Amino acid sequence: MHDHLGIRRSRRNLMRIGAIAASAMLGSTRTNPADAQAVPSTSPLPVPHLHCFLKGTTIRTADGDRKIEDLSAGDLLPAVFGGMRPIQWIGRYPFKKSDPSEAWVKDILPVCVNTSALGPNVPHADLLLSKAHALLIDDVLVPVSNLINNTTIALYDARALGELEFFHIKLEAHDVIYAEGAPCETLRKVDENAVNFAEYLREYGPPTSEDALCAPLLGFGRRVEMKSRFRSAISPWFDCRQKLDIIRDKLEEGEHLLRQSELMY
Repeated sequence: MHDHLGIRRSRRNLMRIGAIAASAMLGSTRTNPADAQAVPSTSPLPVPHLHCFLKGTTIRTADGDRKIEDLSAGDLLPAVFGGMRPIQWIGRYPFKKSDPSEAWVKDILPVCVNTSALGPNVPHADLLLSKAHALLIDDVLVPVSNLINNTTIALYDARALGELEFFHIKLEAHDVIYAEGAPCETLRKVDENAVNFAEYLREYGPPTSEDALCAPLLGFGRRVEMKSRFRSAISPWFDCRQKLDIIRDKLEEGEHLLRQSELMY
């Protein structure tokens, strides 16, 4: 397949490989000044493991869409695998800067999935969620950090905000619910890092285990992403891409075609 779309894919992924390599080299020689100025959060939560929605996200319920901060235990949510399920608990994770002039740690910043980034009207409004939070795409769960393309899916610019508050929903089992119309995973494991962990403890006792995954989880770190990008770069001539490579390529190519269409009209 030597068509223009394939050549663009190859060029795009080769450029991304170069960017990842350059970033790795810079990271090994100096600290990012923005990260150095970041302020500790009001929660002891280990940031890389944050799986949450930003305050203001609308969640589909049995009674229509409602903001996540307005939901309560017992509210019914339509879930992809378990049908209508009640909320067991909603964890809260607030972060606040002690100095408004300082920058946020990049790992705290949510990812913004723009309207229609995943498909026509999916999500139906910009969706803000933590990097590690997974979306259900083509029957697999994919952390949103693996889908960042810096256009339709990118880190959210929160420099004007002095506080970021995240929420996550625990059902009786791991499942997929709809946030801004997009299929997103629920909380798998409750831990004491939530500021309202005591509420869960009083109601259910100490959490003992992590819920079984409701669907396969695919993802990769920087080193594995280099290999993934290489597979995509050579795919016009030799296609050995894995499922996550294909999902990412489809989203990136859909974004490109959308921009081309916008320019034409």
